[in-house]
Amino acid sequence: MSTSDYSFFKGVERSFDKAAKFTRFSAGILEQIKACNSILRVKFPVRIGDGVEVIEAYRVQHSHHKLPCKGGIRFSMEVNQDEVMALAALMTYKCAIVNVPFGGGKGGIKIDSKKYSVFDLEKITRRYTSELCKKNFIGPGIDVPAPDYGTSGREMSWIVDTYSSLNPNDVNAMACVTGKPISQGGVRGRVEATGLGVFFGIREACAFEEDMVKLGLTTGIRGKRVIIQGLGNVGYHAAKYFQNAGAIIVGLIEYNGAIYDANGIDVDMAQAHRAKSGSLLNFPNARNIENISEGLEQACDILIPAALESVIHKDNASRIQAKIIGEAANGPLTPDADEILLRKGVLVIPDMYLNAGGVTVSYFEWLKNLSHVRYGRLEKRFSENRYAEIINSVESMTNKKVSEVERKIILKGPDEIDLVHSGLEDTMMGSYQEIREIYVNTPGVDDMRTAAFICAINKIGVSYEELGIFP
Repeated sequence: MSTSDYSFFKGVERSFDKAAKFTRFSAGILEQIKACNSILRVKFPVRIGDGVEVIEAYRVQHSHHKLPCKGGIRFSMEVNQDEVMALAALMTYKCAIVNVPFGGGKGGIKIDSKKYSVFDLEKITRRYTSELCKKNFIGPGIDVPAPDYGTSGREMSWIVDTYSSLNPNDVNAMACVTGKPISQGGVRGRVEATGLGVFFGIREACAFEEDMVKLGLTTGIRGKRVIIQGLGNVGYHAAKYFQNAGAIIVGLIEYNGAIYDANGIDVDMAQAHRAKSGSLLNFPNARNIENISEGLEQACDILIPAALESVIHKDNASRIQAKIIGEAANGPLTPDADEILLRKGVLVIPDMYLNAGGVTVSYFEWLKNLSHVRYGRLEKRFSENRYAEIINSVESMTNKKVSEVERKIILKGPDEIDLVHSGLEDTMMGSYQEIREIYVNTPGVDDMRTAAFICAINKIGVSYEELGIFP
């Protein structure tokens, strides 16, 4: 089958079908879970310069078992209906895995954003938002977009402003989109959320001694050799958290080359070198690797592809030396690579769980917008006052004074970012434990990806049963 004939959505369905055999649900429920509920394809004119361009755009709501639907909007020339359907489906399963009560959605505008001015991008984004409003494909309780490839908080602020102007009586209008700037109702901790989620997920995997013994590794993150592909938002933050936890970053890979140093690479110094020279290559004391595929094949304990799709495939999977692969990007392993790595005994932590930090913190932002109050505002001073009372009581009973450094640490009440990080940590730890329990206790399930799909199907299937629409 040629690349042009490949269907991303059919590929997701194949993974679903593999997992569905291990569930108890009827064929009808399984078909309903798989199906895309609503697909919007629009073309609209926008005046660009002296002419008019017709813009092609999509929004897919994959599942309505929970509302609102949730998923990013991407700006890319590669956007097509099949891709958006597949990504929306993966969002459904991702939200179920991490216990976020959303159905899956996804959107896309088929443009090369680099070719447009900021003014023109704003016009396109606002017109797209008005189309979503007209078709009832956006709203705090209907469908809540977020940033994705080619978009950021800037585009989200345009969307919320347009939605608010078209829905002036909606007191919860701010919750129509997440990933917004803080001043526009965003939540602290959203920027690093996906990279931090990757760290929490892999850290939890490394906490199980039984699993690490099988891989020939010790428990914990400290001392483990890590290679990270992609120093964008996700890869950079993941690298920083691993480095701060005592891991050794031995390799960094970007689109124009890779560097490797068995003694370790300082992430911030490498970023500074890249910003100055335009490349990671020629970083002091590191070995240059101009072939990025070869960079993936270097010796390490943990490999984190955080950039492109299908970077590990049938032609290079056998040369991968990592014992743990954490899929920070969407679809960095092909099905052929999955099979090869499974035979090698590599632990692959699947993307639909591992990069769910973004949607988890988006959920927190949505809740913040609906409650109209910043996290920590109600409890911060109360907590600090209670801690002060406890310290005073201890000092009174022991006749000893707590040092000023200790006092500051103990007295600190939770800020918004503390609560967001705590919620994300709890989510990633609990969800991994659910997936692992299925992986360990279900005969015939030999990989974490299938276990993750089973986890999602079980939760969605129960939702449909309890809706009462199936006998």
